[in-house]
Amino acid sequence: MSTLSESTIEIVSATVPALEQHGEAIVARMYGRLLADAGIRAFFNMSHQTGNSPQHKALTGAILAYARHIREPQVLAATIERIAQKHVALKIEPPHYEAVGGALLAAISDVLGEAASEEVLTAWGEAYWFLANVLIDREKDLYQDQAEAPGGWSGWRKFVIAEKHEETAEITSFILRPEDGAPVLRHKPGQYLSFLIDTGDADTGPVRRTYSISSAPNGSTYRITVKREAQGKVSGWLHNVAQQGTILDVGAPAGEFFLDPAQKSEIVLLSGGVGLTPMISMLEANGDGALPITYVHAARSRAHHAMKEVSSRLATNTANFYEEPDGEQISDEAASITGRVDTSWLAANTSPKTADYYVCGPSGFMKATISGLRSLGVSDDRLHYEFFGPASEAL
Repeated sequence: MSTLSESTIEIVSATVPALEQHGEAIVARMYGRLLADAGIRAFFNMSHQTGNSPQHKALTGAILAYARHIREPQVLAATIERIAQKHVALKIEPPHYEAVGGALLAAISDVLGEAASEEVLTAWGEAYWFLANVLIDREKDLYQDQAEAPGGWSGWRKFVIAEKHEETAEITSFILRPEDGAPVLRHKPGQYLSFLIDTGDADTGPVRRTYSISSAPNGSTYRITVKREAQGKVSGWLHNVAQQGTILDVGAPAGEFFLDPAQKSEIVLLSGGVGLTPMISMLEANGDGALPITYVHAARSRAHHAMKEVSSRLATNTANFYEEPDGEQISDEAASITGRVDTSWLAANTSPKTADYYVCGPSGFMKATISGLRSLGVSDDRLHYEFFGPASEAL
């Protein structure tokens, strides 16, 4: 692969101050152009595009990080892999990069005005396509891996909702079985599935979503466990409309957040809310107890804690943090704690110097937990995390 020219590197680096000042405006203008195209709009969760958009913050941070690290792109390797995995889940193809690149350059020109000289736009065009081609090449390999693996497939495959189980008042599990009855790819515990779902909304048409697999790999079915969000059209449709027998279009498992037991002596799983779904898959995959696993979960209350019996049965140790005490004292629940997970508790009850930590949950929980673990000396190679929705700290 070709490398960036020195002049491009210098020009892009020189735009960092402008991006720090105007990055959010550039991204907002860019999304305005992209979302005007119905074909492109279908790839986005529109609930992430309003108000103080986390999607906009994530992309602003990504563009700025790329400009800052243009001389050392290897620093961004983990994030590039995360983006490639998400693109494959959503079925992003090379032609889509044309639309994104055009929207980015037009937005830079609109917002920066005269400062966006032909020289600046040319440099950013070269830089954009350098990164785009890195992603396109990686995504090509991932698509091929999915299609060629035993039980794998390309594109969308028809699955039937074989069972539907209410876990809590807000969270429901769905057992998915392929309509063709053939085997399915054995996912890595922690990965997610993508879905193309038509909720019947004529304004949006079919939309794409990803949901973590909450079961161990078994070669025949998948389970997803979905929280009904207040403004979630798709989660609401799954809860209220989809039933046993409903057919769904499903993409093959993807994601770089998964439990690989190799060279690990101790695992700590930390989840908040419905962030427990990939953790349950990890616990079930470790059903023989080959690895000692401590599972720490935070929920609003005991009533909001889904699949608690799985973690109680399969984890070596458990600790459940509930923000809202309900006054009910259960003698065999010594591991139930009122309050939030904090750094001092993790220092006293886990092994920051040796354990691998897996973290998933709402953004506030993620930021506090990851920051706390780093302050305890947990190295980045032992810190693994998955964001639901846009990752504002993506780069």
